[in-house]
Amino acid sequence: MSDAVTRVATTTTPSTSLLASLDPLLREWLPRQRWFAGKGRPVTGFSLVAATELLPATGRLGLYHLLVRAHQPSAPVPGAPPAPADCYQLLIGVREALPPRLAPALIGHVTEGPLAGRTAYEALHDPRPAEVLLEALRARARIGSLRFERDADREIRSGLMPRPVTAEQSNSSVVYGDTFILKLLRRIVPGVNPDLELPLALAREGCPRVPAPTAWMRTELAGESYVLGVLQPFVRGAADGWELALRELAKRQDFGAQARALGRATAEVHTALAHALPTVTLGPTQIRLMVDGMVDRLDAAAHAVPALRPYAPGLRAAFDAVTELADEGQTWTAQRVHGDLHLGQCLRSPGGDWTLIDFEGEPARPLAERRMPQPVVRDIAGMLRSFDYAAHSVRPPAEDWAQTCRAAYCAGYAEVGGRDPRTDPVLLRAHETDKAVYEVVYEARHRPDWLQVPLSAIRRLASDRPT
Repeated sequence: MSDAVTRVATTTTPSTSLLASLDPLLREWLPRQRWFAGKGRPVTGFSLVAATELLPATGRLGLYHLLVRAHQPSAPVPGAPPAPADCYQLLIGVREALPPRLAPALIGHVTEGPLAGRTAYEALHDPRPAEVLLEALRARARIGSLRFERDADREIRSGLMPRPVTAEQSNSSVVYGDTFILKLLRRIVPGVNPDLELPLALAREGCPRVPAPTAWMRTELAGESYVLGVLQPFVRGAADGWELALRELAKRQDFGAQARALGRATAEVHTALAHALPTVTLGPTQIRLMVDGMVDRLDAAAHAVPALRPYAPGLRAAFDAVTELADEGQTWTAQRVHGDLHLGQCLRSPGGDWTLIDFEGEPARPLAERRMPQPVVRDIAGMLRSFDYAAHSVRPPAEDWAQTCRAAYCAGYAEVGGRDPRTDPVLLRAHETDKAVYEVVYEARHRPDWLQVPLSAIRRLASDRPT
């Protein structure tokens, strides 16, 4: 084990006075982060879940790993119970002063408590703290309650230069020398996280469409396990599916061949997951529960976004149509799926192969729900919505481009999966509707200028009558 990891393994876990000294800074900084889930509601306080000193603050650079709960007023949803406080993973660096290169990472200047007179910042932007994490994974270190584990058959070389990934959403990532990428989960919940569970299952199946986990971070607290991060091979030279689609759109180039190949890749992953993990049959009772969840999300969305309300009856009809088929005796197969599939979750290698990443699912949904078997059309609906989003990124919207991509994707899926998703239009419409409802709420909260994109789909879905 290196000197750095030996040193951090013997340090003392700081007390809650550390959090008290950071509290006023975090109240301002945390809500501005892209991955903060409680947008639009003030932070009223923090409570400490766990704190681990990774580098002592008495040195030139201090480093703390914190798990904190951010307390906020509950969103005003009639009849809904108060939401529990979200737990966030923070990696806080401490210096006397920040060099100019770290200015964008500034959290603030601490004025009281054990860190008074020091400057706190987001440590993932700093190579040294990022190196500490990789070295801990390589050495399979145990530091306080933190556990750094890895596949014994996979080597992690030391000396890989880290760099933060700037285009992040609900989590944060660091690339090490174009060899590995470490994804740190920001919103932490106890239990088996699908972002580790599913890639491990796919690795056992030998599925080449998903990078196999090399190492992972977790912690044990009060008898419960939390996954904190996953290290996977970095796909060198790969193009993000969203950025690739936008580039092709800007040139008015056809994307049908890429969409078809992506459909095949999706079906490969679904087939491997069905082999690796149990599948279930959804009968009338299970279907009603699924539809009830869709209706509940629609009702909450209509309360939060008034622009959705005129379309609510037509959208409910899309959900009711699934229940009607179930009552007539139709059943569906459910299995583990990606859970939040869109173009941004796909990478295309220079050789043209597609890779699927980020199996966490929608972070806003409960972990138990994200781990439930689902019809595969849930993933397919997410990708169809993503093509629509890309088409609306240009003016005028490229509706024909989206339709071509949607058709090509479904055809490619059928080539491997054996069945075209469009042959089940009622279930597909319901899942696409559920996804569009989610998008309406998301855009209303985070990107109001984009609200018309899902609303245009809402108008179509509220009037569609699939046969």
